[in-house]
Amino acid sequence: MLVLCGRPVDNVGMDDLTRSSAVAIIGGGPAGLIAAEMLSRAGVPVVVYDRMPMPGRKFLMAGRGGLNLTHSEPLDAFLDRYGTAREFLAPAIEAFPPACLRDWAAGLGQPTFVGSSGRVFPAAMKSSPLLRAWLVRLQTSGVEFRLRRDWVGWDGHGRLQFRRHDGAVETAVPAATVLALGGASWPRLGANGAWVDILSERGVAVVPLRPANCGFEVRWSDVFRQRFQGQPLKNLALSFDGRMVRGEVLVTAYGLEGGAIYALSSGLRDHIASHGQVVLRIDLCPDRTAADLRRRLSRPRGRRSHSDFLRRTLGLPPIAINLMREAVGPSLPEDPDEMVHLVHAVPIELAAPAPLERAISTAGGIDLAELDGSFMLRRLPGVFAAGEMLDWEAPTGGYLLQGAFASGVAAARGVLAWLGRNHPPPASDR
Repeated sequence: MLVLCGRPVDNVGMDDLTRSSAVAIIGGGPAGLIAAEMLSRAGVPVVVYDRMPMPGRKFLMAGRGGLNLTHSEPLDAFLDRYGTAREFLAPAIEAFPPACLRDWAAGLGQPTFVGSSGRVFPAAMKSSPLLRAWLVRLQTSGVEFRLRRDWVGWDGHGRLQFRRHDGAVETAVPAATVLALGGASWPRLGANGAWVDILSERGVAVVPLRPANCGFEVRWSDVFRQRFQGQPLKNLALSFDGRMVRGEVLVTAYGLEGGAIYALSSGLRDHIASHGQVVLRIDLCPDRTAADLRRRLSRPRGRRSHSDFLRRTLGLPPIAINLMREAVGPSLPEDPDEMVHLVHAVPIELAAPAPLERAISTAGGIDLAELDGSFMLRRLPGVFAAGEMLDWEAPTGGYLLQGAFASGVAAARGVLAWLGRNHPPPASDR
């Protein structure tokens, strides 16, 4: 059976096969959905395929703690967050910058605000109202959704193949295809990285997928793990390779996770890959000078225990005191200078990044050299790619979603140019 523009057609031979006028979007995350919106607004029929029962599953998960859509910092600094991928992504983000993303959200009845950190959130602080309004608008504009369809590649005639949940296989011959299948983090939400083998077999270079914005394994003692797992360490400064990040981390049964360590995760991950392990330095009192700490620690301890002395003198909670013991052993330094150095730079050895399926996002993906300026795969004319399946990474803070949205818009514009169609107005125009 052949499916053209979502309609099954029986008894179609290859001599009679005609290409559908519809564009296939494979992947129902932000990159795929914004591409679908751009194309449908230009009058192009669109069919969105997704392996999950509903689109936007990871987008919903991202909004559980408050959906961080983008960031308000100046664009030049914003673009630096994409590291080596800056040059490739800059044209797409400049064409669909944070201001456009905020206008787009407002057009769905979800105005945004800038938090104290510069991060941008919907006023509702949730992703579900925005996603519901978005899906209604897409369906109203004629976008067709074919869910529970797992893309398995192309057949021998170049037709897209999708395995349905009942095991049957559908095929399609679209006018163009946008791949927006995500990376491989949180596979239970949809993105499982199965596309890597499909594209590699077609000669497309794919940089190995790696965890990004992830936690790290630490070989805690049984006592520390049992006592402190699930507890936060707050008001810290984490340092590695000349970089320092303020924030907090969470002690887990396997190690450490949280915003501060995520910000350093790419460098930590790559150092472990090269050297087998890495030492992270944790400043437990970043707002106190060494002189102030030395003065406090030089006071007589008397008959108080070391833990009670540190708790009363420096205000350190038990988890922080025991973290130092994890680093240097049960006996903490008596010398004030040695203790000052330890408090300002607790050395914690990280053994490995958390598994890819636990990471917030994915590094690696389609080598950017495989794409032309319109986000089309050079080896597969008419096939475009966007979102997290490309080889770029960025820290949390709104940069991930902004990159996904902007690359989806860029891929849609590439499709329109490929089809010889005019671009629609920016997605933020209402």
